[in-house]
Amino acid sequence: MTNYSILFLDIDGTILTSDDSIQESTKEAVKQVQAKGIEVFLATGRPLHEIWDIGKTLNVDAFIGYNGAYAIRNHKEIYNKPIDSTTVEKYLQTAKQYGHELVMYTNKKNVMSSLESERIKEFITKFHLKHNEEYTPAVIDKILGMTVVNVNADEQALYNEEGIHLSQVNLEGFHHCYDVIRDTANKGQAVKMVLNQLNIDPKASIAFGDGMNDKEMLSVVGEGFSMGNAHPQLHTYAKHQTTSVEDSGIFNGLKSLGLVK
Repeated sequence: MTNYSILFLDIDGTILTSDDSIQESTKEAVKQVQAKGIEVFLATGRPLHEIWDIGKTLNVDAFIGYNGAYAIRNHKEIYNKPIDSTTVEKYLQTAKQYGHELVMYTNKKNVMSSLESERIKEFITKFHLKHNEEYTPAVIDKILGMTVVNVNADEQALYNEEGIHLSQVNLEGFHHCYDVIRDTANKGQAVKMVLNQLNIDPKASIAFGDGMNDKEMLSVVGEGFSMGNAHPQLHTYAKHQTTSVEDSGIFNGLKSLGLVK
């Protein structure tokens, strides 16, 4: 059996169920692999300043946030790659022109194109965002991640830019939201960087995800699992498919590798 060393877990739709809870089986699975000496990273599109409580619940102190733009381990920053300010400005102009909104994230706060938009208010409520401000140009060079809100599927092309693509948020009621994913800064790139820094063979790594923003991550690890509730296209990037987040998906996946019981 492979001696696994590290586990990367997406949050929404992978750790968190539809009611934003964590199943006891997930907590138990994480506890069992940690007892085996396997390090656990949370790898999310979310801003890290909004998920410390999830890390505390799972006894995890290693994070990849903002869809791969920033990573921290044991309270030490190991990766930090903001979005180019010209891209941020272009997206702001496009969103304003077509009636879209932007949710942007710095390392300390969430920055909205408008705090009055109903779509933005729904987004804030769903993701329990607390540190919110309206955008000002003072933070344009500090943006680590962006989500475009209120976008129709046929409007994605408006945001086409070399080395960037949009990834639909895989949550019911939020399919009008798209994460901005960079070729040079995504979960897969961040995972490769972590594996290199920790001198871990990719074959000894495991990852679970449910959204298309997880495809790069699932592609670079040794054992990639798509959740049963995953975006249908994600399964082609995963070596394995497990049960849904509502049906002990993480536990069952790790059990198939002989890591939990």
